[in-house]
Amino acid sequence: MKTFLRSISMITVVSGALLTSCKKEFLNTTPLNQASSATTWADPNLSQAFVTELYNGLYEGELNQENLDCQTDNALYNFGKENINEGNISPANTGNVPHTYEWGNMYARIRSANIALEQLAKSPIDKSLADKLTGEALFMRAYYYNQLLRYYGGIPLVKSSYSASATDFTIARSSYSDCVDFIVGDLDKASTLLQGKSQDKGRATSDAALALKARVLLYAASDLHDMPTAKAKSTLISQFAHPELLGYVDGDRAARWQKAQDAAKAVMALGKYGFKLDLSAPDANGFTNYQNSYLSRNGGEAELLFARYFANAKDEWGAWYARNNCTNGYHGWTSSEPTQNMVDDYEMMDGTKFDWTKPEEAAAPYQNRDPRFYASVLYDGAPWKPRTPDGAGIDPYNEIQMGTYQTGSAGSAVTYFGLDTRNGPIENWNGTRTGYAIRKFMDPNPAIVDNNTRQEVPSPMIRYTEVVFNYIETCLALGQEGEAKTWLNRIRFRSGMPAITDAGDALVQRYRNERNVEMMFEEQRFYDARRWMIAPQTLGNKAKIMKITGTLKAGKTVSVYRYNTDNYNYTYTVQELDPGVENRSWNDKVYFPPIYRDEMNKNNKLIQNPGYTN
Repeated sequence: MKTFLRSISMITVVSGALLTSCKKEFLNTTPLNQASSATTWADPNLSQAFVTELYNGLYEGELNQENLDCQTDNALYNFGKENINEGNISPANTGNVPHTYEWGNMYARIRSANIALEQLAKSPIDKSLADKLTGEALFMRAYYYNQLLRYYGGIPLVKSSYSASATDFTIARSSYSDCVDFIVGDLDKASTLLQGKSQDKGRATSDAALALKARVLLYAASDLHDMPTAKAKSTLISQFAHPELLGYVDGDRAARWQKAQDAAKAVMALGKYGFKLDLSAPDANGFTNYQNSYLSRNGGEAELLFARYFANAKDEWGAWYARNNCTNGYHGWTSSEPTQNMVDDYEMMDGTKFDWTKPEEAAAPYQNRDPRFYASVLYDGAPWKPRTPDGAGIDPYNEIQMGTYQTGSAGSAVTYFGLDTRNGPIENWNGTRTGYAIRKFMDPNPAIVDNNTRQEVPSPMIRYTEVVFNYIETCLALGQEGEAKTWLNRIRFRSGMPAITDAGDALVQRYRNERNVEMMFEEQRFYDARRWMIAPQTLGNKAKIMKITGTLKAGKTVSVYRYNTDNYNYTYTVQELDPGVENRSWNDKVYFPPIYRDEMNKNNKLIQNPGYTN
């Protein structure tokens, strides 16, 4: 120890001598692994690299292992309860907050956008490039602010980067209406600056700015953000002392709906987006159409206004979507699983609502359903990819097995647990709890082996069909039912479904169901159920699951199981999820999740959302 201390002392003395004898310039050096601010913003490539980094705040987009739909009645997360579903969140325990909504992550990106905007305003690089980068920075700042706005309500609007010399880093939350105006202002400027600029895939465009504006304004016109309406529907909101943080306390709501409609129409008028939305009758290729739309292939690329792309060569979490979410019988993790609640929302092929009280439908619940069901959900008996070698001999037919069946002969049958169940013979720790797995966004190419191969399906951050739905909703709000049905039926025709003829509230309900079915796992349901203020009747429902049994018919003998109604009698039993896994209930405080306690402690000007105490 003495030798060690002597060595440290000697180093200190020598270092001090060297520093004393050196010139001042020795310390005035540029780090070899960093570019200075002046160098960055004088160099077009470095400037572009800085702005490109802003997109990293998108993370995996919607292709997460734990999809946001797991915090709705649409889905369940397999590996731990969602506290928000049980109303157990608080400032100290916010539960799972996806990266793209987390307060600190978003403000870090907003700060970077502010730096870019300040530096580009005085950069000597080519003006056309500076304008394009400025437009991108404005778009990304608006995007991240809207992520915060739709999650928390009004948030602090930080319009410039803080300098080290600043004496006060605290800032109050702006009103909801001011936030909307600021975001829309950024998007208008971004759209102008990006007009006519060519862009690589995945980067902001003028059209994407218009589409995001349509989303922002639709939310602004909705029930949850119209305070007279919200107060009438929620006692908690009516008692909140700062309703201006949650929505509009005055003004003309009809005018807000009109602004939202105008914004959606501006995107539709571009005439270069959308996939097969010009049909006048149901398309027989509804399954393929829907699959192409979410895979963004074979014409489906026209659906994308803004997307997060993945490359097989790059190890990113969104590229592992198939492994994270396919069934355990394929060595997947079955992480985000559709619930029976979601499956029941898919209509029959003739457009009628599925009905468990009808014996013929209850006996064969997966027959004659909306084609989007088959393109979106892996259910018992669904055809899928070739099994991996350890499963090929057990299931040579490549069909999903979600039930418990008999094999052998009817007189001396043995129990066989399906490959894709929690008792499956390949893996049993990661099987489905609901009786379903997600198929949507899975690359159906057999060469993409789910357990060890990345895929290149993009995450649609804003797609054209959402804009059309937004337009339909404004038509309904403004009493334009004929126009609403025209566009709603175009979406249905593409998927092979018949026209809707409803009117009044029945039409509103059909629209809401249609939006949920079409946009499943695209982060719409979380916000739609809130802004329509139907969460107590939907998000508050107990999660329902499916239990399936296959019993051999008399005289039948089966050595290798396969779904076959000639050999088996099938029983489908809807149950509530075990409350020990997740016991869902609704609490109005969950309309606006809490701001994390540490953020509240750092900024004494912040006001917490209703229903929470620090």
